[in-house]
This record gives sequence, C-alpha cells and structure tokens, in this order.
Amino acid sequence: MKRIFAKSTLREFWEKYPDSEQYLKTWYDTAMNSDWKTPNDVKQSYANASILKDSRIVFNIKGNSYRLVIKFNFDHQLAFVRFIGTHSDYEKIDANSI
Repeated sequence: MKRIFAKSTLREFWEKYPDSEQYLKTWYDTAMNSDWKTPNDVKQSYANASILKDSRIVFNIKGNSYRLVIKFNFDHQLAFVRFIGTHSDYEKIDANSI
C-alpha cells in the first residue's frame, strides 16, 4: 500500500485499548509493505480476513477481540480505515456501508 488513511485513527484506538497496540502496528506494517492488488492477495496474508462488498475487508485483531474494517482502492494502493472497535461494537454497525 502506498497510503493508509489514517494511522492516527489506529493510534487513538490503541491509546484507549493498549492491548491492541502491537497487533495494530503489525497490521499497519504488513499492509504498508504489501503489494496487494486484489482481495485475494489480502487473504494470502490474512487468511481469517472477511471480504465484503465494495472492496471492504474485515480484519480480526488480537484473536478477534477487535475488528478493523478497511476499504481498499487497489488500483491506487490506498487503504481507508472505516472502523476499528471491539467485537461487540462491530456487531452494532453495517460493515458493508460504514
């Protein structure tokens, strides 16, 4: 990925939930150093990721304690943080439209 919008969102989350910090930093570093061109490429790195419609992918963070929803623009190598939250918070949103 060329850019991930916005790392500050991830930072704010791990400041609130310190046990997520290393997991989110690992995800960020992996994403930044990957050349994902399709959702299937992402699945090669994250087999447990869930592919949704409209180039959205849900990542399980820290053994599914947290959920991260990213909207990808694979053509331009951009990733947009659409949601980061606890598993129970995730149950309250529509990940396909957030």
